[in-house]
Amino acid sequence: MTLIFNNRDPVYLQVVRHFKERIATGKLNAGETIPSRRELASQLNINPNTAQKAYKEMEEQGLIVTEGNSPSRITGDNVILGRIREELLTEAVDSFLASVSNIEVPIEQLLTIIRIRHEKAESAGTETEGGIS
Repeated sequence: MTLIFNNRDPVYLQVVRHFKERIATGKLNAGETIPSRRELASQLNINPNTAQKAYKEMEEQGLIVTEGNSPSRITGDNVILGRIREELLTEAVDSFLASVSNIEVPIEQLLTIIRIRHEKAESAGTETEGGIS
């Protein structure tokens, strides 16, 4: 598992986001076991306390389930899994809208451009891990 950290956001939140992205893109599935906190810290070269904080946050959000001495796993709750996908899509749309707000483009024109780009990407088979390029 590789993750490039930025200097803006706390590392533990970047780890949480990474897990959300992997869930939303189907790289992690409901019920799938995830690395232990110590293993994750080693894989990402982060402090074990930071990994613990990320897991605690994911548990509080219902993203992962940890029962007794069993390994942590991705939740099977479809409502939570759907919420993760919606949250990431909303963030992407908000970011996009903020970046084009000064251009003053009518929403209909934006939707047309998005449809055209989406169709073009699908026909070219250029879907990537991070979305459509």
